[in-house]
Amino acid sequence: MQTKIKTILAIFILFVSASSCDDYLDLRPQDGIVRDEFWNTKEDIQAAVIGIYSSLLNSPPRVSDLPISQYLFMYGELRGDMIAPGPNVTNDQRDIMNSNIIASNELTNWSAFYRTINYCNTVIELAPAVRAEDPTLTETQLNNFLSEALAIRAYLYFTLARTFRDVPLKLNATLSDAENFQLPTTPQSEIFAQVIKDLELAEQYGVEDYGNEPSNRGRITTYAINAMQADVYLWTDNYEKAVIAADKVIASPRFGLIEASSSWFNTVYAQGNSKESIFEFQYTPSNLGPFYNIFYLRPEFLGGATVLEDVFGIDLADANNRDIRGERASLVPGTSQIYKFVGLNFNERKELQNADTHWFVYRFADVLLMKAEALTELNRGQEAIDIIEDLREKRDAIELTSQEPGSENKIEIINYLLAERSREFAYEGKRWFDILRNARRNNYARLDILINAGIAGALPEQQQSVLAKLRDQNSHYLPINTYELFTNKALVQNPFYK
Repeated sequence: MQTKIKTILAIFILFVSASSCDDYLDLRPQDGIVRDEFWNTKEDIQAAVIGIYSSLLNSPPRVSDLPISQYLFMYGELRGDMIAPGPNVTNDQRDIMNSNIIASNELTNWSAFYRTINYCNTVIELAPAVRAEDPTLTETQLNNFLSEALAIRAYLYFTLARTFRDVPLKLNATLSDAENFQLPTTPQSEIFAQVIKDLELAEQYGVEDYGNEPSNRGRITTYAINAMQADVYLWTDNYEKAVIAADKVIASPRFGLIEASSSWFNTVYAQGNSKESIFEFQYTPSNLGPFYNIFYLRPEFLGGATVLEDVFGIDLADANNRDIRGERASLVPGTSQIYKFVGLNFNERKELQNADTHWFVYRFADVLLMKAEALTELNRGQEAIDIIEDLREKRDAIELTSQEPGSENKIEIINYLLAERSREFAYEGKRWFDILRNARRNNYARLDILINAGIAGALPEQQQSVLAKLRDQNSHYLPINTYELFTNKALVQNPFYK
């Protein structure tokens, strides 16, 4: 059985990578190979679902795309206020960091996302018919597989909509070269609505416990789905539902915050799959992620020069009084190297062959702080403050970074919450999205958050230019890549980039 699964998986990955290089969205397979030969047993479905996770981790052979985790990092951090170019930064990366973005920038290529979305669509469309072919496939097993595909598709569309705003929405599998690929964009609000719909169905079909920790933290569970729901509800201003979704995770005894100690970093980050983990991309020594290279061997990115001081705080009177998330957790003092994905413990880095630190999609602290954000918008400010203060206590946050927001002052609480999220999720691909989500709320009532972040990351001579760009709401999203516009005439460019 294992041999069959490996064979099917290899072919499943092959049919996309073998497509011609000019295929729109990289969705076309070779005719017939999927439907006619490989959808007859539950093992076929299992192999296809494995293919989805494999696509999250790696690009297929001979494809120039970066791993999705690297895009997630760049989309969430390069436009924020906590990062600086490293000695090996590319021109395209630097241009995004400087808000000097054009449609030909290679980082606006979304094919890696749509390739994986098509894997999900293929499972969602073809898996149900396998029940007629394989009597050993139960309805529960089928639904569990569908839950994983639905949730991953939802997360990828959620990411695309936060990054590009309006994007093509394709919910059926691409199974034939004869399909029409001239797809227009769908408004962001409709993308979010589809994400919510997918997650609601995924939750009904979902798995709570796979029976082992790597699967419980590395595959989609109902708790991962609940975390995604809380996230998208914040983006759609549905705060009551955000609290409900967050509370489903918080109520589970399998999650919690780990007290600060000398082993905290190793447990949460270097090893991964701790009780703070909800969903992580599972890199291993035999399948390493991209981070050791881009942060250490040939560093493309550094932390901002003042991040340790401005974000985490430095106690000049007591060097041992430090936020456990700062020095030698997020950054290395002096060099500003990003340490979170390469460190073994406070003193040692991992060796290259063991640089298997996971990519952290959702952690328990994220759910707590998403709940605090929703509570703030529901005028339950003191409850939000209590969550923030409890997290700070668990992380040994220093007094220098403490604030005293009024329990009825939303602006002060949100500022405190964003500062705490910057400490908690430094370089985990969340900073830009946190800024944008809060800035755009109530018809951009807090545009100041976004403008301040943009100016903070710009050189003095660029600040006026960055300021002018960020006043245009269309500039807050990346352009549709020039190549996509050329191959798909139904697309219309974001007005800012015309």
